[in-house]
Amino acid sequence: MESARPLDALNKARNKRVIVDLKNGKQLAGKLNAFDIHINVVLDETEEMVDGQVSRKLGTVFIRGDTIILISAE
Repeated sequence: MESARPLDALNKARNKRVIVDLKNGKQLAGKLNAFDIHINVVLDETEEMVDGQVSRKLGTVFIRGDTIILISAE
């Protein structure tokens, strides 16, 4: 099994839908547009999720990397 670096995994998820869990307990789902070495990310078509349901639509958002706990591909 080949070892991948974290940025490689993010690069594979680019333009795909991801779920981002934040330190403040919020969960955002959207299409991964861009990221940098600090894991700051830009999501398009972003929705805030509460208990697995869409609570509001946010559009394009920038999320600071130090607020992120987890990023997962849907």
